[in-house]
Amino acid sequence: MPNAPEATPKIKAVSGNACKLAALKRTFPVKTFDVIVTSPPYWQRRDYKHADQLGQEKTPADFVEVLANTVDSWSEFLAPHGSVFINLADTHNDGVLVGTPILFELAMRQRGWQVAHRLVWSKPSSVPTPSPRRLASRHETVLQLVPPKKKGNPDYYFDRFALQEKKPLAEIGDVWHVSPSSGTTGHIAPFPAELAQRILLLACPERVCTKCGQAHLRIVGPSATLDSNRKQAVRAMELFEEHNLTEDHLAAIRAVGISDAGMGKKLQKGAGRNSARVQALADEAKEALGGYFREFTFAPKEHVGWQACACEAPTRAGWALDPFAGSNTTLLAAQELGFNAIGVDLKPHKL
Repeated sequence: MPNAPEATPKIKAVSGNACKLAALKRTFPVKTFDVIVTSPPYWQRRDYKHADQLGQEKTPADFVEVLANTVDSWSEFLAPHGSVFINLADTHNDGVLVGTPILFELAMRQRGWQVAHRLVWSKPSSVPTPSPRRLASRHETVLQLVPPKKKGNPDYYFDRFALQEKKPLAEIGDVWHVSPSSGTTGHIAPFPAELAQRILLLACPERVCTKCGQAHLRIVGPSATLDSNRKQAVRAMELFEEHNLTEDHLAAIRAVGISDAGMGKKLQKGAGRNSARVQALADEAKEALGGYFREFTFAPKEHVGWQACACEAPTRAGWALDPFAGSNTTLLAAQELGFNAIGVDLKPHKL
């Protein structure tokens, strides 16, 4: 088994232009990043008073063109299993929305990028609007973008189990209720740490081979321990022990399933029938457990191992890149979770 990733994550903030990352490639600690997470300036929302800033273009079309070309240029810094998460909000102009998130998504599609997820960041609170003809803006868009496929590229890394394990109250759907940042960093447009943490848990691998660069995939399976907060689960475990049922009985229950088919097909022999031993064990367990056998059929998942490459080399924790680092929220979120990260900004904040 390859060595576990190092315990101390590497975090760094550097000065640079997100639109010209190629100028920084020699200073980057890795050639490719496992995930890019960022929230660029929105069109005509804030003036950062910098000659090279993004967001002050004359038209929405100009802004989208620059942003799409910028993100497109990041593909060379992305590992084959990597993806880009970009948070973008719309802007009102002359009383109507200009549609920058929509226009940006279409522009990236035209460049060959694929949209893996379109998340809605739902904000329980927001800054009140002074206009009587506008509703307060309570949501923003977060797109997960996958670069144009190259021959031999694996699928993008995605670990829903990690999010559920470390953020048990987080939604596993595509609408995330996350409160905006309190802005204690002094940055005028802070990115919420909770949002960054959820993204990193989903898309930044815990283990990456230091030899071939392949991300190790998590293997999950049904847990033998049920949810002790459920009375039905507690009774099921009691009956399991009272009748001296074994791990083989447990495996048979889950293989056969409620309908005596389902997952059992993996253990079937002959014309669509479960093996005699598996079926017999399942029948014994169901007789002992009664209706409580369903608790074991739908047991919680647990981490059981890693699907690794063949290198047998040490592994490292994933690297995240934030090209519009702002107040370094992505970097600090990565550090807390044990990932490595580097942030780029025209006016980088000190860590």
